[in-house]
Amino acid sequence: MATKQAILKEKLRDYLKADKAGKGRLLDQVGGVTGMNRKAIIRRFRSLQLTDSAKVERRGRRIVYGSTANAALKEIWLLFEGLCAERLQPHLSEYIMLLKRDGIWQYDQPTTELLLQMSLGTMKKRISFLATGKKAKAGQGSTKPSSIKEIVPIRRGPWENPAPGSGEVDTVAHCGTSLIGDYAYSLQYTDVATIWTCLSAQWNKGEKATLTSMVRIKNRLPFPLKGIDSDSGGEFINWRLNAWCQSQGIFFTRTRPYYKNDHGRIEQKNYVNIRKFLGYVRLGETSKVKLMNELYDCLEDYINFFLPSMKCLRKERIGSKYKRIYDTPQTAYQRVLNHPDINQEIKDRLKAKYAILKPKDLKEQIELLSGRILHNTHY
Repeated sequence: MATKQAILKEKLRDYLKADKAGKGRLLDQVGGVTGMNRKAIIRRFRSLQLTDSAKVERRGRRIVYGSTANAALKEIWLLFEGLCAERLQPHLSEYIMLLKRDGIWQYDQPTTELLLQMSLGTMKKRISFLATGKKAKAGQGSTKPSSIKEIVPIRRGPWENPAPGSGEVDTVAHCGTSLIGDYAYSLQYTDVATIWTCLSAQWNKGEKATLTSMVRIKNRLPFPLKGIDSDSGGEFINWRLNAWCQSQGIFFTRTRPYYKNDHGRIEQKNYVNIRKFLGYVRLGETSKVKLMNELYDCLEDYINFFLPSMKCLRKERIGSKYKRIYDTPQTAYQRVLNHPDINQEIKDRLKAKYAILKPKDLKEQIELLSGRILHNTHY
């Protein structure tokens, strides 16, 4: 038996490397020398292969992206708010450059090069293991139609490439599981041409509070506000906001009631820009509004300068299904720089601001403020 074992160990490496015909010839040779059946030899080879005593090389593809590369990917993925691979990969080199500039990139050059050469498919597979969080609990809708809808015309059909400054507005209620009583609201503006986002917090959604939020958004928007498109909620469809828009030369339209897809751009961002950071808890203290606006000051810079988004260019019908064709992922900042209708002075001002922004500092400040806002809150 010792002689047979020695012969099998000696021939194991040749057996693993051989093709089908070569394996057959080797089995005949070993069987002629040892007198063993072919099936018995195959089982013994398999047993030797799986034991440490065989000391053979690991079979299968060589591991290219080890634990260090995965750790580096996870660090960037967490820092930039869990972007999908399609949005993360085109901006990976820029993110690494920013982290090196700020002196917080701790990985060596080989790991960095490995990360930069990672394919989209590989990145999607690895990110799928990272994104294991449970979906947040859904909130309640608080939109009540205004009784004077006729003062604001309905926008029909999709936006046809409007100039920068034309965008959609919507409110998000921080009411928890009950719409009864007073609580905070968030008002969001999303520009159609550049996907630039502006945020503002307010107490309840009265006409005066909503107008104050709109003034804040107009002042924080890097280019002139030219038009807004809202739903039919009473916080927007009122004489006060309508008169302000007319005095500022801002066109004002609304979507068709009960057609949520008319507001597709901003509806999908209510979660990623607001709910993802503040959740669905009830913010029922007026002191929270000031903290929320401090948070939104940081969050606007974080979203607009560092988180890329994709715009759907068209839909192609393939059989009974549609395939969406998207553009290259870009941040709102990049879209502003590339837009020919935006003044160069505005672009230079944004470039100067981008040069001093530190994404890690913004992320830490966002987490700090979010924690203070959510402290002692409940559904």
